Amino acid sequence: MTVVTLEAGPSGERTLHLPSGQARRLPSWQLLRNSRSGAVFIIASGPSVAEFPLKDYAHVPMIAMNGSIARFEQEGVRPFFYLCDDAGVAEKKSTAVASGIHLSQWAALGMEAMKRLYAKEPQALQAENLLLMERVNRWADVPQRSDRAFAWSARKDPDFVMNWSLLSQAANRLGFSRNFGRGYFSARTIAYVAIQLAYYLGFDKVFLVGVDMNSSLGQFYDPAGVQVKSRLDDDFDGHILPNFSLLARQVIDSGFQVFNLSRESRLPGELIPKVNLAQVHELVTLATSQPLSPEVGKSV
Repeated sequence: MTVVTLEAGPSGERTLHLPSGQARRLPSWQLLRNSRSGAVFIIASGPSVAEFPLKDYAHVPMIAMNGSIARFEQEGVRPFFYLCDDAGVAEKKSTAVASGIHLSQWAALGMEAMKRLYAKEPQALQAENLLLMERVNRWADVPQRSDRAFAWSARKDPDFVMNWSLLSQAANRLGFSRNFGRGYFSARTIAYVAIQLAYYLGFDKVFLVGVDMNSSLGQFYDPAGVQVKSRLDDDFDGHILPNFSLLARQVIDSGFQVFNLSRESRLPGELIPKVNLAQVHELVTLATSQPLSPEVGKSV
């Protein structure tokens, strides 16, 4: 079976080869590094998204992910970035993922997500705004190491925040990437991935919307969890919470702050402070000191 393949050039450039015979050079992440500043909203898919007046903040850059693009379609708002690293989502919600690529100024998909999406929405991979996102130590053209071996090799790398452990293999899976172009740590939730992207792009105040972390409530677009089953409950204690704890202890400081708008989120407030809309308005006003690109928040 002919599949989507990736070719790496000698200087690190990536070329996507499609079954149609087309080949296209993917944009370089380096072009986007520290290209932004100020506030950014990360829009996830928890039910509390319904409480957020998205259109009121359409002038502020936003990162959509997976099925949360449905809210942007409803409100007629264009995200700055769209992310999908889940092959299951790309397959089962292919129309939404294709829409996310089309509506957003920039979009990034994992390689497996690209392959699944091509089977349903082949034209989506021809978009010039589409980048490849890769997990740390899961690069397409580099042999994978054990988590412990990689953590040891990266323990002094300024691009990665990691705590190497001889005793705990699980501890070696925890991390935060300061350089999204070199990969990201998944933490089993794309909201955490989006925080790493926000850091890389240069934003310094990150607001989480819909990061409820309660799989029993489903997503705002799929309350029964029928379309894409969530693994939040299985992953929360062993993967999600430890990574957010690392983020709070070793990354967040006065120069990079993360806030949570979900009052009922399972993420403890002592790790990620919970804020209300009045506080958000004040913080965004202070953070948005530079004029925004006319593309950001553009109505569709």
